[in-house]
Amino acid sequence: MMTNVTEVRASVGDASPRQPRVAPTVLSMLQSARRGLAEAADETTPGARYVMAHLAALRAAAAVVAARGEPRSRRRKPHSVWELLPQVEPALTEWAAYFAAGAGKRAAAEAGLPRAASAREADDLLRDAETFLSLAETALGVQVQPPLPLRPAG
Repeated sequence: MMTNVTEVRASVGDASPRQPRVAPTVLSMLQSARRGLAEAADETTPGARYVMAHLAALRAAAAVVAARGEPRSRRRKPHSVWELLPQVEPALTEWAAYFAAGAGKRAAAEAGLPRAASAREADDLLRDAETFLSLAETALGVQVQPPLPLRPAG
């Protein structure tokens, strides 16, 4: 359904994972995203797991935008990272739309609304955020980390 790692590698070129050509701040953002995913995996409440997974994906997208540079626009209004990502990395367009669509659910979960996200939705988002982070790392030529183990839905 979504763009996979092989398609991203083909579209951006398979940069050497041993010598990333990204700024230390970008690497730090990717590491922060990876830590966020680990914390999300340990979270017991679905709402918090959903929020943390979504924020991890947001950090990964921000890393790609930061590495590629914000596209110049005639408009001066602020843009979300999900609007900027397809402009700087077209191979991740579907992912940007997917995570942008989940922003409202994340906001509801952050607000503590009951049943904002089910356990299944949180687990699905966590898996998708893990895949997205791996794609972002691949797009930037950074060594892809192994997927995090996920606990069974409960």
